[in-house]
Amino acid sequence: MSLVFDLEGHDYIELNNLLKVTGLCHSGGLAKRLIEDGEVRVDGQVESRKRCKIRSGQVVEFSGEQIDVK
Repeated sequence: MSLVFDLEGHDYIELNNLLKVTGLCHSGGLAKRLIEDGEVRVDGQVESRKRCKIRSGQVVEFSGEQIDVK
């Protein structure tokens, strides 16, 4: 499944916050743990930085879901 997330005028969103606001993780703590465990990919590469800045045009993958950031 693919989701679209609109930055709504912001330059970026931190990766852990993106997982939380899209509803893929029920808490920021869980999002951070999953990122640390290598469960999240950004543009096809495993991303372990919890506060990685996700910008327009990037694609985040987690648990069979894909988030297209606009």
